[in-house]
Amino acid sequence: MKHSNISIFIPHTGCPHKCSFCDQHTISGAKKSPSADEVRQICEKAFNEIKSPENTEIAFFGGSFTAIPRDYMISLLEAAHEFVGENKFKGIRISTRPDYITPEILDILKKYGVTAIELGAQSMNDEVLAANERGHTAQDVINASELIKKYGFELGLQVMMGLYKSDPDIDHKTIKKLVELRPKTLRIYPVVILRNTKLAELYEKGEYKLLPFDIMVEECGMILDELVFSGIKVIKCGLHASEFVKKDMIGGYYHPAFKELCENFIYLETIQYALNLSQITSGDATIVVNDKCISKAIGQKKSNINYFKEQGINIKIVGSPNMPVYDADAKR
Repeated sequence: MKHSNISIFIPHTGCPHKCSFCDQHTISGAKKSPSADEVRQICEKAFNEIKSPENTEIAFFGGSFTAIPRDYMISLLEAAHEFVGENKFKGIRISTRPDYITPEILDILKKYGVTAIELGAQSMNDEVLAANERGHTAQDVINASELIKKYGFELGLQVMMGLYKSDPDIDHKTIKKLVELRPKTLRIYPVVILRNTKLAELYEKGEYKLLPFDIMVEECGMILDELVFSGIKVIKCGLHASEFVKKDMIGGYYHPAFKELCENFIYLETIQYALNLSQITSGDATIVVNDKCISKAIGQKKSNINYFKEQGINIKIVGSPNMPVYDADAKR
């Protein structure tokens, strides 16, 4: 059964820093933080509508949950915890900062039924973290991750691609270090530059330059492939579709189907490799992929089909339940 979240946004509440890229009001679309009673109302409404609550978590996103005032944090947890347990929701998921994880905080989270903690790592390069005013170090990410796993929580990590002072080499090294921490899940966020942020100021001055969009798709595609091969579940690749982001962005890598573009690229590379392996350089070829990935292999607007057609190869893509995700086989 597919997992789902009841997302409750706590925009910028508790954050001790305003990072270079951050405008949580725009990203989440939320203008104010919810009260405990509002959390109860959201959870009750969702419980009456969701068919499989046992596969659903209440998720507090959008801010630094463990950095908000303690009484407020506990009031939200108390409200959500009423809906967690047998014949209720599976648990509670939170997102927070690596430098606001302590044994005391984890004891509180455990008491109120929190099951998963996502850390905004963003980068594992201290120069990049400092330049983007994160206020924590790569070692803080390591320490918090180890403590979270020691306490038995599911660990999730979040990374940003293309930050100020970063580059593809630094980003790939970041991913390697995050993989070594063995998170259960990971979110990949290619940078989106929003108005009224430090990144916007640097971008408009010409001090912060972006890679071409297609190059970022390729970079994220390679990382996505690597993470799936490593057994880490990528639960997001790109910011979620939002009218607020579209309205306030001035640059960056936003696309409502960004992950699909990355997967199209993965299959372009995979199909090319399969064709080379089978020594097919022209004519007709049948490409076998996972039966749930046929559209990803075809590509948006048949981009992959058309690419190989231009190379003189007419490919037909078929599905098989036995083919691993992102893998492909080619035959005449």
